[in-house]
This record gives sequence, structure tokens and C-alpha cells, in this order.
Amino acid sequence: MSGHDVPAEPDAGPHDAGQGEYPVEWEADVVLRDGSTTHVRPIRPSDAPALQRFHMGQSERSTYLRFFANIERLSDRDLARFTVVDHDERVALVAVKRVGEDAREDIIGVARFDKVTPHEAEVAFNIADAEQGRGLGSVLLEHLAVAARERGVRRFSAEVLPQNGKMLAVFQEAGYATSQHVDDGIVAVSVDLDPTERSRAVMADREHRAEARSMHGLLTARRVLLVGPGPTAEPGTASRLMAERVLANASTDPGDGTFDVVGVAPPAGFGDLAAEPAEGGAEGRAEGDTAPAPSAVRFFGRIADVPGPVDLALLALPPREAIAATAELERLGVRAVVVLSAGYAETGPEGLALRRELLRTAHAAGMRVVGPATYGLFTTHVEHRLNASLAEALPPAGSIGIFCQSAPTAVTLLATALRRGIGVSSFVSAGHRADVSGNDLMQFWQDDPETSVVCLYLESIGNPRKFSRIARRLASVKPVVVVTAGRSGQVVPPGHAVRSTRAPRRTLDEMLRQSGVIHAENTHHLVDIAQLLAYQPLPGGRRIGLLTSSAALTALVAEAVGSAGLVVSDRSGFVAEDADDAEVEAAVEAIFAPDACDVVVAVHVPTVRPRGEAFSRAVARAAAASGRTTVASVLGMHGLAEELSAPDPANPDGPPVHVPAYSTPEDAVAAVEAVVGYARWREADHGTVERPTGVDSDGARALVEAALVGDTVVDLDAQDVARLLAAYGIELWPSRRVRTADEAVAAAQDIGWPVALKSTAESLRHRADLGGVRLDIGDEDELRDDVEQMRQTLAAVLPGACSTGTGDDEQGDSDGPAPFEVQRMADAGVACVVRSTEDQLFGPVVSFGLAGDAVDLLGDVSYGVPPLTDVDVATMVRSIRAAPRLFGYMGAPVADTAALEDLLARVSLMADELPELRSVEIYPVVVAERGAAVLGARVQVAGAQRADTLRRALPG
Repeated sequence: MSGHDVPAEPDAGPHDAGQGEYPVEWEADVVLRDGSTTHVRPIRPSDAPALQRFHMGQSERSTYLRFFANIERLSDRDLARFTVVDHDERVALVAVKRVGEDAREDIIGVARFDKVTPHEAEVAFNIADAEQGRGLGSVLLEHLAVAARERGVRRFSAEVLPQNGKMLAVFQEAGYATSQHVDDGIVAVSVDLDPTERSRAVMADREHRAEARSMHGLLTARRVLLVGPGPTAEPGTASRLMAERVLANASTDPGDGTFDVVGVAPPAGFGDLAAEPAEGGAEGRAEGDTAPAPSAVRFFGRIADVPGPVDLALLALPPREAIAATAELERLGVRAVVVLSAGYAETGPEGLALRRELLRTAHAAGMRVVGPATYGLFTTHVEHRLNASLAEALPPAGSIGIFCQSAPTAVTLLATALRRGIGVSSFVSAGHRADVSGNDLMQFWQDDPETSVVCLYLESIGNPRKFSRIARRLASVKPVVVVTAGRSGQVVPPGHAVRSTRAPRRTLDEMLRQSGVIHAENTHHLVDIAQLLAYQPLPGGRRIGLLTSSAALTALVAEAVGSAGLVVSDRSGFVAEDADDAEVEAAVEAIFAPDACDVVVAVHVPTVRPRGEAFSRAVARAAAASGRTTVASVLGMHGLAEELSAPDPANPDGPPVHVPAYSTPEDAVAAVEAVVGYARWREADHGTVERPTGVDSDGARALVEAALVGDTVVDLDAQDVARLLAAYGIELWPSRRVRTADEAVAAAQDIGWPVALKSTAESLRHRADLGGVRLDIGDEDELRDDVEQMRQTLAAVLPGACSTGTGDDEQGDSDGPAPFEVQRMADAGVACVVRSTEDQLFGPVVSFGLAGDAVDLLGDVSYGVPPLTDVDVATMVRSIRAAPRLFGYMGAPVADTAALEDLLARVSLMADELPELRSVEIYPVVVAERGAAVLGARVQVAGAQRADTLRRALPG
């Protein structure tokens, strides 16, 4: 599969392209269509032997499609031309994998471009015959397109033979705007590299399928290999204890596959194998192979003795030994390694280097990595049950998928699920999350028929933008409940190599809200929510029917319902403690009557009599029969109880319907509040990400790139700010910097009366209370008076802010910045401020609020993480507490919120497309009855630092 790239003629001139600075940031580990991994990086001169092997390994057909000729061997000149590039005018990326005992790198795919103009480049691809069909061509196109955009290229062109259908399909299926025509029997293809909604959707869909497939291979492992610390390890060490715990689990609950062990002796009484552990590997295990221990566990002396294939490997080894073992596992076809031991990034720079070496070793061999410091994983699927965890006892089978980073928290979560009797479909502890993350598991759970609720405990979020888009997609079909380590999500525990953030603490909340994720307060709250979602239908509204055992309880629970923003149904009531069965049934029937409420909260706390079963069983039967969302708080019950379950009339032979029980009524109401909010989000229209008209992205990028000075933060001048905003269809009202009253009058006459006079001093901008702003100046005399008064006022407030002039026609001081600014007055309206900040963790964060000190002091600001839909933008405008001022508060005119939302959408697009925009402030924006006037703006640019780009890549 290739484009056209003609080898150099034998008499061509000497190769004169120098090797530019190696762009290490283009290196990436990727997941392919089959769930395996490979490494993509820029080509190096030292790759010449590997490129020759790659070329000679291709079929004649592939070589012909690539070069339009059959070339058996590349000449030395061709090898130099193909491998020595400047990474600017000429760029080449290779996909490599490690092979052989010497761990050499072999090339399995090449993608390259050569600029023909500053904004167009010829592109060519070549994928190894044995690797075709795994999606490598589309991955290389994505990565090459990102590199090209960074080098100013906006269009790819290629010449392709008509019979090269695979190459044409890569271009056509990429989602970019593509055109092609046939000329002299050659298909000329042109690809516009500007991202489109379709190209983003294509990338997300391919990413979803690949990562889900990768996790499917992890969680459906049949053959598991444990590699332990060996018999010489000190008793009581962490590695040895972990290996012994896994082995104990395997012997009692091996799952449906086989469990092989290296380096760990079988415990006493472990079947026939305990007396004679394998010393010589497979040869010494012939008898054991035919008559294995009852637990289907086999023992080997070395990894080299283990017969393949093996699906999953568990490593209870120190870091260097784990890396060496990972390299050995490649020949067994292992899909993933689960690293139980710690000792990596949490120990410092050397440990971080070890973590990177572990990842590189695993990814080059096509494996994913779970951990380090993981608590393991398990699944309860009927068809592929697996226990590869450190848990002493597992919860029952169920429909809740749990992802947890922290091993200690994993202990708590699993113990809670076991104690409450709630079922888990699969569980993965990622430990320090070097590779496999919550994003990967969400991709898998979206399509997993055994999982209906997704729960994640996150100590850190390595790529919030990717998390947001995956979670939003998943939450549209299955609820996602998240607990973060700290409400801000800014906690970085030891061992988590993630970027720091300076984003406001509310940014995470806004990101989760946009994504439809339920943000639980703590693990207790998470399990409370999960058991409701797993065992009850989503509520159809927010009317809460209360059924309690006393009037006092009804009043107390009603208060909790009101505080949660829910509504108490007028059908609510109570059942006296001494009520007979008929009275209980009547009360239950009333609260479950059609249209009586949307959710039933049943509370039963007897004060004198022993608790009977009549109340609980009546509620359970009514809940099963009606399909009404129901929760209970009954003395002595927590989680799932037989007393609060009943057969499903619609499926008598199926599992019973459970009404989840809570320790307190407040816990029950808190869970209902979260689930009602999710149900409303799921039913709502979330809008679309629309591209506003009149946008010149190429012009904006050229302007920004011209202003960059490496990583130095640069303030754009007023002209460049106006040009940048204009490229996104935003008009910045002109203003004039002046020093004297004469200059101010001339500026006003040119701009048009009435005008505003402002101080240019940083600390006095927009500060009318300090005399820094004078508005609605209608004539020359008034302007001259205001200039003099402002000069005197500001001289007292901020000495030096204004120069001292002389005479009637003040000339002022010609040195230094002009102290005043004159601008035409906008129509009366509501003053607002729109900002965007590029955070190295979250990416662009857009904020909106009304102007004024009070708003800043009270933090009355809304946030959004682009890309934003039209509904997201409308929500930002309406979610601040001061929003009524935009909608006719106290008889004021209604502001043009449509114009304001259009401005926010344009700023969102600009921030999303230009990661070099370190900060943008548009202030003030005066929103009148018609239109929104942008009166001031400041922009800072610096080198891009965004973690999430338009390419698929694993954590580095």
C-alpha cells in the first residue's frame, strides 16, 4: 500500500539534505486495529539497514505499487535520500517493532512527505505486506498530518495507481476533504489537512475500536502466566507476598482458563504438583501436563520453558527484572502484562526512566501494560471468567464495571461491593496508570453487553480532553460515575507522571458536567449511586414520592429532597408502625399509583416494635410490578437484601428486581439526586459543534506562527490582536492611543462622537471607580476637561501614570507609552468578559462572566472545555448567578444573547484550533439589545504544549 516516490536515478547529483533536529515529540506508541501496539517515530539515518530489509521483504506487487517499478534493492543513494531528512521540508515517519533475541527494530510501515510549496507536500506510504489490514496506514496518516500541520503544510497530494485500492481507501476513509482525478492512467489525490467534524469522528471511531479490542484481549484472557520473585526472594517482601496471593487465588478460583507459574513454588497440599515442582520446564512436566493439579495451575522453572501462546502475564518482580521478563514474553504472544510491584516513577527520575523502558519494551512487542502497583483485574463474565487480582474474595457477578487507580482504594471498593452484595462485571486496577487507563476501559465497556454501569476512581487524569470525548460518548448510552482524588482533580499522587495544571478548581466539574458524567463525592457516594443505576430504571422526572413509617420522618426526608433540588409529590404519606398488612398494602398502592410520582423513597425505622417484613416486601413487589424507580432506607439493611427483592412480572424466570437499601434517608436522596440529574442530561439535546462562518484558520495560524519566539510568552500588539480576532469573524472596535488633549480631540473627530476616554495604565484599565475611565463624552470641550481631570486624578492615584504637560496645548512627554486611549462609545448594554487560557493539562479552558469587581470576587464565572456545542455555549451564558441581568432584570432591556453566544463559539473555536494561544482576554464585551461590541482584547502566544493532538497515541 503506497503512494508514488521515485528512487533517485543512478546519475543523480549528491544528496545534500542535512539531518535536522530530531523531533522527539513526534514519537508515539499506538494501538492498532487488532488491539496490539507498535511504535511510531521519525526516521533516522541509522534506519538504512532496516529500511533495506523492509524493502526487500515486500512483494513485487507492493514494490510496483510503491515505486511504479519493480526494484529489488534500494541503492545507497536511495537509502540516504529516504533516511536523511530535515524534519521540515522533508519528513518521514516509521512504524517499528522489536524482533529477535537481539531486540533489533524492524520497520513495518513508512509514511513521508516532501514539500512542493510552503503549504503543500507530496505524500507517500508503504506498509509491510504482513502488517496490512491492521489499520497502520490510517494511523501513519494521522501522525503525518499532525507533523505536516506543525510545519505549515495544509494539503497533501499523491499519485496512486488505480489498482492500489488500499492506498486510495486510506485517503478516502480519513474523513478529510479529499478530491481525486485520473491523469494518464494515474490517480492524482489531493487531501485538505484542516480537521473536519468527519475527520474527528473517524479518528474517534477508530480509536474506540482499537482500544476496545485491546481491552477485550486483556479481559478475555484464557491462559495466564504469573512470573514471581523466585524461591530465593526474602519471605515477607512485597513481590513475594503478591505472587503468593495471586497463586492462592488461582488455586481456589482459576477462572475458565489455565494458569501457569514461573519462579513460585507450589504451596503444600497443592495437588500432585506440590511434591515435584517443575525444574526442567516443559520436558519435566510431561506427567503434570496430562494430569494437572485440580486448579489447572502448572509450574515452570523459566519463562523459556513455558509453551505458548499466553494471553496475559502477571509480574511480581522488581522493575529491572520485570522489564527483562517483558522482553522474554514476546515470543509467547502475550497481549498484556500486569505489573503488580511498584518501584517506578514514585521513586524519582531513575524510576521514571525505568517506567519508560518498561512501556517501550512492552509496546514494541505489541503488549499493553497494567500498572505498575496494580491490584490486578478480574471478570465475572459467564463465558470468560478470570481472576488475576490480589483480592481475597470477589463480589458476585453483576453489571457494574469498576476501574480504580489506587490499590488501597480498590480494597475498599471491592469490600464494599462484597458487603452490599452488589454485582461486578469486570474490575481493573491501573495502579500508577503508566499505560492502561480509565479511557481504555470506557472504550471497552461501551460495547460490553455484560456492563450497564461504569464506575471510575481516578487519582489523576492524564488526558482530560480525551477523557471528556470518550466519557461523553459512553454516557449517552451507559451511566458513568466518577470519584476523583480531591474535588479539583489536581492531586498528583507519587508514581503518576502527569502534567501539572493551573486551571481553576471548577474546571474539572465543568468538564464532567459537559460530558454527562456523575461526579460522586467519595467512594461511599459512588457505590450508593452505582447500586441504584444497576438495579433500578432511570427516573422519568424529579417528583419524589415519600413513604415513611412516621410523619416526622416524612418531614425530615422532604427537607432533604427539597435541598437536593427535587420536588416532593403530593401523594407522599406514611405508614404507622402498628399498621396491619392491609393498611401497608393500601399505602404502598397509593404511592405507586400511575403518575403519582417519578421516584419512590421508602423509609422504615420502627421505634418500638421489631422490624417486620411486610413493609419491605410490599415496596419490592410494587417496584417490580410498576417499573417505578425506587430506593429504600430500612433499619438494618444496606445494599441488596432478599427482603427488598421481588420477581419481575415481565420476566418471571429471570433475575429478581432489587430495591437498593441505604444506611440513611439522606444517602438515598443523594443517590436519587445524582441519577435524576444524569437522566435529565441523557434526555436533553446536547447540540452540535458548528463551525461559525467567516473563519480564516490558515491566516490566523500564519499570524500566530510569525509572532512565536520559542516557548517565550509574547504579547501581541494591538494590530495583530485585531487581525487575529478578525480571522475568526470577531470585530475589535478600533481605539487610539494619545498623549495630549489635542491628540484626543483629533482621534475623537476621526472615530466619531461620543467617545470614551480610558487610562492605558495596567492597574487602572476599566477602573471607573479610580478615575481610569470616562464615558459618553459628546464634544471637544468635555473631552479636554476630562483629559485634564483624569491626568490630575491619576497622578494622585498612580504617580507617573500620566505625563505632565505644559501650556494650553499640552504636548506631554513624548517618551514612554501614551497614557490615554480614545474609543467610540458602544450602545448601552451589559458589560461582559470572555477569556481563554491554554492549560498544559486540560488544554483550552474558556470562561465567561459579567464585568466588575463583584463578579470576580464572588467567582461568578462559568467554564467550558472546547470543543463546545451550541448548547454548551448557551449553558455557559445562563449558568452564572448574574445571568438575569442579560434577560431584562428589573425592567432593563433584554440583551442580544445570540450575539454573545456567537462570540463565545468563535473564541472556543479559536482556542481549540490554536494551542499557541497561551491566554486571550476579550474585555469589555458590551452586549446591547442588538449586537455585542468587543471593545478591548489582549492575546499572549507561546509554543504549543497541548497533550491531546489529532492523532491516536498511548501515554508516553
